[in-house]
Amino acid sequence: MQHGPVQRLGLTGGIGSGKSTVARLLVDAGAALIDADAISRQVTAPGGAAIPLITQHFGPQAITPEGAMDRDAMRRLAFSDPASRRQLEAIIHPLVGLETARQAEQALQAGNPCIVFDIPLLVESGRWRQQLDRVLVVDCSEATQISRVMARSGWTQEAVQKVIDGQASRAARRAAADVCIYNDGLSLDALGLIVRQISRRFGL
Repeated sequence: MQHGPVQRLGLTGGIGSGKSTVARLLVDAGAALIDADAISRQVTAPGGAAIPLITQHFGPQAITPEGAMDRDAMRRLAFSDPASRRQLEAIIHPLVGLETARQAEQALQAGNPCIVFDIPLLVESGRWRQQLDRVLVVDCSEATQISRVMARSGWTQEAVQKVIDGQASRAARRAAADVCIYNDGLSLDALGLIVRQISRRFGL
């Protein structure tokens, strides 16, 4: 049964902010989740739609023996050469866009009241805002981001800091937010309670 128009909710937050946890809680509340990162991994996996184009532009050294994009090699290249990064984005972004649209259409057909677009670089990309009804930002202090990612991924503090520096500032993300969850020092239960309360605003 459809209650009013479908809400298209953009979800974003810096690395280690707890964005994936909030995404999971929104799914538990009945939202459909479209994960831009997962789609990006899918199109660059063995047999993915981006592989022939990446091979054509960057050569066989950009592909692992298993047939996936060599993420480490491409990350190094993208960091050192902005033109290569733009070229890679020009290959991957349209493919991610197509698959995102397909999944959104599926969720609409299934009658989901709220479609959550999990987009790590929502604020940075600039092209997403007009496609969304609302933006939900998960925010926390940089110190919390660093300690979470170090504990989760075993990264060095410098590596995490580099990623944070490459992302939009907390202020820029908060400025883009219609709703902001400050996820610092919250237990999972407390976070779950907040997500349940705000999910009502999104038709859930």
